Amino acid sequence: MRRFSELYATLDRTASTNAKVAALEAYFREAPPEDAAWTVHFLAGRRLLRLLPTKLVREWTMAVTDIEPWLLEESYGAVGDLAETVALLLDAVPPDGDERGVPLHTWIEERLEGLRGLPPEAQRENVVRWWRGLPSFERFLLNKLLTGEMRVGVSQTLVVRALAAVAGVDTDVMTHRLMGQWAPSAATFQALMAPDAATDEASRPYPFCLAYPFDQAIEVLGSRADWQVEWKWDGIRAQLIRRAGHTYLWSRGEEVITARFPEVVTAAADLPDGTVLDGEVLGWEAEAPLPFARLQLRIGRQNVTRQALASAPAVFMAYDLLEDGGRDVRATPLRDRRRRLEALLLTHAPGLRLSPVVEEPDWPSLAARRGESRDRGVEGYMLKRLDSAYGTGRRKGDWWKWKVDPFSIDAVLVYAQAGNGRRATLFTDYTFAVWKDDELVPVAKAYSGLSNEEIEQVDRWVRANTVEKFGPVRRVTPALVFEIAFENVQRSARHKSGVAVRFPRIARWRHDKGPADADSLEALQQLIKSQ
Repeated sequence: MRRFSELYATLDRTASTNAKVAALEAYFREAPPEDAAWTVHFLAGRRLLRLLPTKLVREWTMAVTDIEPWLLEESYGAVGDLAETVALLLDAVPPDGDERGVPLHTWIEERLEGLRGLPPEAQRENVVRWWRGLPSFERFLLNKLLTGEMRVGVSQTLVVRALAAVAGVDTDVMTHRLMGQWAPSAATFQALMAPDAATDEASRPYPFCLAYPFDQAIEVLGSRADWQVEWKWDGIRAQLIRRAGHTYLWSRGEEVITARFPEVVTAAADLPDGTVLDGEVLGWEAEAPLPFARLQLRIGRQNVTRQALASAPAVFMAYDLLEDGGRDVRATPLRDRRRRLEALLLTHAPGLRLSPVVEEPDWPSLAARRGESRDRGVEGYMLKRLDSAYGTGRRKGDWWKWKVDPFSIDAVLVYAQAGNGRRATLFTDYTFAVWKDDELVPVAKAYSGLSNEEIEQVDRWVRANTVEKFGPVRRVTPALVFEIAFENVQRSARHKSGVAVRFPRIARWRHDKGPADADSLEALQQLIKSQ
């Protein structure tokens, strides 16, 4: 625990990329593999399932510190993070032992997992004893583990750089090794770090190649003949894998979604072993894509009912070939991968869709046809250089997403909540509302789009204009107006407003408008009709 806490503290207090990579490298060179495996688990954004109800953590904190419930809630409202709040309150309880030398994997695999199934009183006895045996910062990390909220503030790119440097392999190789399902263990970490480790897990996907937003004059891309242009689909980015007689479907979020889309599995049954396709899972009906809101009916289900299959039929829209006959073909130019993909689907999987190429001969005619995007149920174009390899992650130059301009509305800030990590002490997560008759109805949540200076200004305003508190959430005086951009809007029975907007973000702070100038729910409903 001591070594892990030192790494966490170093990563948290420095903004230097090189310092973070150096700290990660030093940790991975020195840490026992069984501890390092768990650290990689957390650095990769994975979490433990919550071990305890937060209600119990609150109760035990009040019992140990002898504080009143209102003071705990006020403290939580000021800090914005339960694990940190509890650790700060426990500063009044001096440590009476030293548990820092207990290895990280022992904490997780034996102590914490051992809590499951114990009666609450036995759980309390263990947790309080651990609190008393740790200093403040280690208590904070323990609380993060207990509540299932352990997140480390470092990008995946830096983690990959550090691991690759220690293992002596290329960063693309390390990125691939980190994909898929793996359990934190000494053997897993040793295989991850082996210079010549084989990728023999049949279900393992490849790292996704990502595109940058295109916001320049289209002519800067040079000759139209050098580019493949496709429609940009609005679905679930996924890789379809056929290996060892089995089919696997992986989302870009590294989640296995095979069971949720049995019709895709059926359509892929005749693909040859050693085939990996990149593409999009789409809701599809009457030869056209369905709104993403329909597809969401399938996303949260592990077992798909007949009714769900009927209400949101799905297809796999393939647009790239990553593995062919068991051979990694990502370095092959796109024009050749595309040709092989077309032949493969025609011969073996006519039930899978092939993303059509837009054939307009020049940039002006492409730009004009881009205006059809919303009528087609797509978000614009994907622009891919024909001689490009399939890269790892987001790299400028070869793949661009040229989306249509977003919709936007003017909405009123009605609720605010503290953020996470470095923003845990600032109100950065906002809820916005529009008018329905004389009532403001929430329609969107957003946390991106403001500058650091604007965030600090809004934070001060929220603190001075709070009307009511609900734990970490503040209801504020409806006075500030913001322009909210979003990709589309659909009807939704799950939301009080009856609508759901897709990918909302703050476009600008409308200092020139008051709450009475905000848009109406009727305006959003009209947008639904216009799509």
